[in-house]
Amino acid sequence: MADPAAERWLNIVRLEKVDMTFGRVQALSQIDFHVGRNEIVGLLGDNGAGKSTLIKIVSGVLRPTAGKVWVRDREVDLHAYSVRRAHDLRIETVHQGQTLGEKQPLWRNLFVGRQIVGRLGFIDVAREKQIADQLLQEAIGFRGQGITAESTVRDLSGGERQGIAIARAMHFQADLIVLDEPTTALAVNEVRKVLAFIEGVKAGGRAGIYIEHNLAHAHEVADRLVILDRGRVVDQFGKGEVSLPELTRRMIALHEGETRAGS
Repeated sequence: MADPAAERWLNIVRLEKVDMTFGRVQALSQIDFHVGRNEIVGLLGDNGAGKSTLIKIVSGVLRPTAGKVWVRDREVDLHAYSVRRAHDLRIETVHQGQTLGEKQPLWRNLFVGRQIVGRLGFIDVAREKQIADQLLQEAIGFRGQGITAESTVRDLSGGERQGIAIARAMHFQADLIVLDEPTTALAVNEVRKVLAFIEGVKAGGRAGIYIEHNLAHAHEVADRLVILDRGRVVDQFGKGEVSLPELTRRMIALHEGETRAGS
């Protein structure tokens, strides 16, 4: 049965008329953007379109120059909003090439900075290992692959490392997981693993923002696609509303228009 409290809010995050300037540079202009409950939103755009700036505002890294931000339909005090506050509101970011402790076992990486401690203040290692094994098997499907809580990060492939970062966000009860180009520089078989992890985010009842340059990947897993161009939202499509060839043509047209404008 659905949680009645959860039904009261429609969007995990919503931005209204958000501007972001850096000196004379207008990075974002009049941005209206939202992510619904249990929705994966693909955020597309060329380099410099404003994607990174937008997710930094969502995750509390940057304070917008103007505009409003809501989390679960409650307006956020932007002067008090920070990465820590975003974590408190269950918003987690998985960065491209996220740094993990190469020589550390997976259970330590999963709980770094958020250790489980007992009544006397000591880290409950046994409990952390137990939860880590459960996450590896149930959340990201490492069952039968010889990967356990004691495995080290250096034993993992690139796609598996992204899976660990996603599992960590899911364990800490993130309602929104921001994925910043998680398939960059991965081999094809590793990309498939990460796309499966992203689909698992939604299956686990979470929402996601998925930044991706590969249009085919975004088109495959996103429930809705939002296109940014030079700091503005210029298009958005629901699942099935645009074909991959048409999406590709639109993105190429935007790129060529920007190139001509800058020449």
